[in-house]
Amino acid sequence: MSVVRPDVRREAFAAASRFRAEFYACLTARRDDMFELTDALLCVGGPVTSPVDLTMVPEHRRGHGALYGALNRGQIDVGRLRTLLAELPLPRFEGGRLVLAVDVSPWLRSDAPCSADRLFCHVYGRAKSASQFIPGWPYSFVAALEPGATSWTSILDVARLGPEDDATAVTATQLRAVAERLISAGQWVPGDPDITIVMDAGYDVTRLAWVLRDLPVELVGRIRSDRVMRLPKPSPKEYALACPQGGRPPKHGKEFRFAKPETWPEAAITTVTDTANYGKAETQAWDRVHPRLTHRS
Repeated sequence: MSVVRPDVRREAFAAASRFRAEFYACLTARRDDMFELTDALLCVGGPVTSPVDLTMVPEHRRGHGALYGALNRGQIDVGRLRTLLAELPLPRFEGGRLVLAVDVSPWLRSDAPCSADRLFCHVYGRAKSASQFIPGWPYSFVAALEPGATSWTSILDVARLGPEDDATAVTATQLRAVAERLISAGQWVPGDPDITIVMDAGYDVTRLAWVLRDLPVELVGRIRSDRVMRLPKPSPKEYALACPQGGRPPKHGKEFRFAKPETWPEAAITTVTDTANYGKAETQAWDRVHPRLTHRS
């Protein structure tokens, strides 16, 4: 028999109970051990410095051997778990839009020289005003963002990057799989706003947008402040006025240098918004500004 407190949201409690039951079904070997290990990992009161410390958490009712048995012999149906995560209620922005974020987070393994497939991970903040490269395992996460001033996210997928992997190709495959699972789960139907995917400056947004062009997604990526783009090529009439002597028409327009505002043409869209914390925010947008592709990165 279970007793639910009267001040508990019964719908949320029922949804959490259903998720726990489905997650338990995703565990295919050492099921009970792995389930208690997951509970202990979520309920521990601080960072986990050693796996054996989890056996001291009340949620883990088994001994040391069960913990290492779960880590060494446990198995998870990863495909079923990914489908389960895509079927959960997801946070939405205005108009019911889904906003996903993709980023790489490293698991630093500097003291584990025998760990296979380690890479040098670029991290910030570990030295004064400097970044470092530390051996570790980089993991690519895809999460659904919540609106408002919150740091909560709904993790939908994770993949580890290996030494031979092309980060952009792995990200494209990962985003395609996540989008297709969301569509299959009914999280997006025709007529809904396109799924927005945001990413940092380390991603090749142009290539990802081309690879994922058949999906209902919009990509928003930050670009380095020293980049040089190209404006759209002039129309035949504009080219005739600029070059009356004729010749081969150009494939690209003039340069658009981020660091030199004098190279910016008049913006197609300009918005001004007053914010509570940062004052006036002004945004400018230009259409069809693109990089000049000289080789495949």
